[in-house]
Amino acid sequence: MLKSSMKKSEIEEELADKGDFVQIDYLTNFLKESLSMDMKKFVFLKLAGLYQKTSMLKEAAKNYNNAALISIPFFDKMKYFVKEAELYIHAGDFEKSDQAKKKAMGEANSVEKEEIYFTIKEFYKKEAETYEKDLKRAHAARIYEKLLNMRLNELEKREIQDKLAEIYDKLGKTAKSA
Repeated sequence: MLKSSMKKSEIEEELADKGDFVQIDYLTNFLKESLSMDMKKFVFLKLAGLYQKTSMLKEAAKNYNNAALISIPFFDKMKYFVKEAELYIHAGDFEKSDQAKKKAMGEANSVEKEEIYFTIKEFYKKEAETYEKDLKRAHAARIYEKLLNMRLNELEKREIQDKLAEIYDKLGKTAKSA
């Protein structure tokens, strides 16, 4: 069992031979103890990685959010909020992804805001392409529809409209009925 007096390396050592779900249980129970902010952040990030590894993406996103909330440097906050947004996109929860994006942008200057917006947009594109390759056209269409509501240049907009038209055709939909 984990104790609040343990160092990070000792925690890693204690968890090394345990399965993912046992590690999740140990770390979740460990959070109930009185821990320093740095240790809590370590545990949240460890949990996020484990949840992501076990495809529990929404739980992983929540833990990245928790890590961001207790992080002090703005860069760390932004990084964890962007990771949260990425996982919500992957989980198909666009509303929560938008909330995470707003939180990340709230910590950023104007240059960083553009980088965050571009990064999130690329996450959406990558996810849509993955769905297309897996022949999950309805999911891909939903993401492309979301992308059309984002700030795009004319070339990107045209490209997405073409992909969406092609998907609608394969799904038996017309652009007007969708």
